[in-house]
Amino acid sequence: MSRFLREPVSVRNAADVIVIATVMVVVAGGVLMRVFDHREYPNIGRGLWWAMQTVTTVGYGDVTPRHTSGRIIASVVMLWGIAFLAILIAAIVSTFVARAESERGKAEGEEGEPKEPLDEQLADIRSRLERVEQMLTRLTDSS
Repeated sequence: MSRFLREPVSVRNAADVIVIATVMVVVAGGVLMRVFDHREYPNIGRGLWWAMQTVTTVGYGDVTPRHTSGRIIASVVMLWGIAFLAILIAAIVSTFVARAESERGKAEGEEGEPKEPLDEQLADIRSRLERVEQMLTRLTDSS
């Protein structure tokens, strides 16, 4: 976590923190389920299995908490799983968007033409049209 706070934010650093935090949630959830709902979770392995399938939002249903304390823990793990997926998808999408913007910037730079604002382009077109009209008027007047 200290490395995350020291270094500039990047997708890689954020992903590392998210994965580490998710592993901690799975381990803590598995252990807490063993402690608080020990009839349904007779060993830590079963608790970890439940926590893993819950945080990944798979939820096979082969192991479910029966006590209120277990359901509270389950709620936290489920919410973490949903947040984990949302953040992961957002990180992937932002990487794609940044790459697309970078490639677009390179393509525009290769063209070598400075990009004018639309108003300037329209003003240029208008002045050209006026010159063409003037030339046409002169040609028709002289004939």
